[in-house]
Amino acid sequence: ALVLGRGVQIRGEEHFNPAVHSWSCTAVPLHDPDSGGILGIIDITGGIDAVGANTLPLVQATVAAAEAQLRIQRLERRAAEPRRSRISGAPPSSAKPLYRDSLQILGRDQGVLHLAGQALALSERHTEILAMLALHPAGLTAEELTGMVYPEGTSLTSIRAEMVRLRKLLHRHGPSLVPESRPYRLPRTLVVDAGQVLSYLDRGAHRLALNIYKGAVLPRSEAPALGELRNRVGLLLREAILGDASADVVLAYLQLPEAADDVEAWRGALRLLPPRSPRRAAVVAHLEALEA
Repeated sequence: ALVLGRGVQIRGEEHFNPAVHSWSCTAVPLHDPDSGGILGIIDITGGIDAVGANTLPLVQATVAAAEAQLRIQRLERRAAEPRRSRISGAPPSSAKPLYRDSLQILGRDQGVLHLAGQALALSERHTEILAMLALHPAGLTAEELTGMVYPEGTSLTSIRAEMVRLRKLLHRHGPSLVPESRPYRLPRTLVVDAGQVLSYLDRGAHRLALNIYKGAVLPRSEAPALGELRNRVGLLLREAILGDASADVVLAYLQLPEAADDVEAWRGALRLLPPRSPRRAAVVAHLEALEA
């Protein structure tokens, strides 16, 4: 589970060591809600029941609950900092990002790079390049990166020139993240908020995914790979929310600009709400306006 980064079940004699063939195990990794790094695993070990049909969903739900509690605690702690500053008379600290050492590309036209507590606004092109490198940690050739960022037929000279500019920028503001060459790759992990949304959706943590999602990936970007990522994140989030989420989560999703005219999503919320829910009136009124 630690190596694969996902839930696994090992039954009896599937264990490599014969000494534990009488045991069966189900394990799911627990991720840090900020960095995405693995903190450890939650494991159930026992007889054959330990790999029963309901065991893996049970452990996955436990992990999702633990990660949600971690996020809540951190958000509450950050929200309390300005209040403590006002009470003590000390100047308020600058707003901290939700992620440390991360790239935020959701719901904004230009990315914001957070490194060591500092925020750096990037140009659209540098955001596109850095996002692709962060999402492809094994590295990309100049040809691959050009195809992801530029329209078809663009010369490799363009990407090389932009890489020179990006390296100069990072040398000044984030030397530990200066990209390497042949292939182009980042020297260490950089969390991308869109990647975190996909990770949470893959684990069934719809509410956490929705909490991170601030809007479409770089809405104005025409980079081919960013357009594909934008569509993928938006569609997967919508399918997950409408297919397997509670009424509260669906209603929260409907507050996004992209869901304002989504008749199917509003009808789904109406089906989930109890008949006597006071929130039905607003949903019905919005549906009537859309259908009119």
